[in-house]
Amino acid sequence: MNEVEELLKIDPKELPPIHPIVLDDLHQKALKNLYLELGSGPLLHLLSPSYSQLQPSPSAAVSELVTKKEALLDFLKELLVQNLAVYSVLVQVNSYFIEQNNYLVLARLGERDSGGRRYEINYYTHSPVELLSHYEDKIYIGRDFVDLYNFRRKYFGIRELIASLKFQSEKLIDRAADRLKKPLEYKSFFQEIRESVGEINGESLAILESLPPYLDSAKVGETDLIEINAQYRAIAHYLIELNDEVGEFENLLRFKMEIGFVRYVTKFKKDLTNLINLFNIKINGALCAKINGLRQK
Repeated sequence: MNEVEELLKIDPKELPPIHPIVLDDLHQKALKNLYLELGSGPLLHLLSPSYSQLQPSPSAAVSELVTKKEALLDFLKELLVQNLAVYSVLVQVNSYFIEQNNYLVLARLGERDSGGRRYEINYYTHSPVELLSHYEDKIYIGRDFVDLYNFRRKYFGIRELIASLKFQSEKLIDRAADRLKKPLEYKSFFQEIRESVGEINGESLAILESLPPYLDSAKVGETDLIEINAQYRAIAHYLIELNDEVGEFENLLRFKMEIGFVRYVTKFKKDLTNLINLFNIKINGALCAKINGLRQK
């Protein structure tokens, strides 16, 4: 974990400007109540919205980051929330839990071997009152990816999210031997998940290669827009099939009282559900609205 060290290397003056966008009330409150969790060495350091070091004990590297790079941290938080608003549905679909927790959102950053440029972020929410006393009770709401130097995402960021599913599924299967009482009993489920994820990865990449990386719907004709919408929907259908398989597996694990492992399956299913919701709301939903608007002219 080297997020603190990588951020310390960045000169805020070299970062591109963030173009302001209008955030709805939900994202505004999430920005105001956004906690950061950054790694340094073997430890994760939790920073409050005002950058107080909450846990573990204060670190010299984190203190330097907070003292000398506050503008960078402000930039980072704004960038995270803008990405959530434009390219994600994590805040919308988890709004009930976020609101119940007074809009507390926690962003755990994982640097992706990019020299501090790209990050994978795991998002959680938690009761503010019990954040420090019962930190382990945080609620996982999903994951996203950001590039500090490039806000625009090819193919709505779908390629990165699909690749993440493959990586997460392999981690899930690797954990089975240690976490399950009788791992061989579930061999068929693991085989189905591996095959389905492989199919999704192959088919979705082939579909994406046939589509424009950046879609300007104002410059695309009606016929092409309908076809693009259908192609994205095809990817969503693969995800729905996998989601059903994982849901069946999750239910069986709960019935078998495999408490030590089922939480990993639940988290994987959460990522799948979030991705399906992204298609339904931000991609196919938005494209359908555009197509319907064309027909009304």
